[in-house]
Amino acid sequence: MIPVTDTIALDEREISEEFVRSSGPGGQNVNKVSTAVQLRFSVATSPSLPEDVRMRLMKLAGKRVTAEGIMVIDARRYRTQVRNRQDAVERLVEMIRKAAERPQVRRRTKPSARAKERRLEAKRMRSRIKRQRGSTSSSDQ
Repeated sequence: MIPVTDTIALDEREISEEFVRSSGPGGQNVNKVSTAVQLRFSVATSPSLPEDVRMRLMKLAGKRVTAEGIMVIDARRYRTQVRNRQDAVERLVEMIRKAAERPQVRRRTKPSARAKERRLEAKRMRSRIKRQRGSTSSSDQ
């Protein structure tokens, strides 16, 4: 079991890993050893995730989730297979933790009476200034 939060833990059997050749530095090994990891996790069918977390995770993962609801994480940061594997699992756990946080509910607030009065007073002042800019009376000609 992989602990994610106090209430969520993932079973290792829910995660599948595929090792592929990685681009980038690695010397002679770069063309011989498959060090990059493609981690696959079925968000849509995972029994470990509550429904609200599942929906937020699908939204948070964006393009990483396929049409079938499988999240694919590519890890190729490091030169070793073991470290890339750890990195992929850490990234998955971090995304699930973010999805487990409930978004704060926005409460509508009203401006105070003093704030309304200040706004209206500023409008009146602006109006007076603009009125004074107007053309002069016709008796001046």
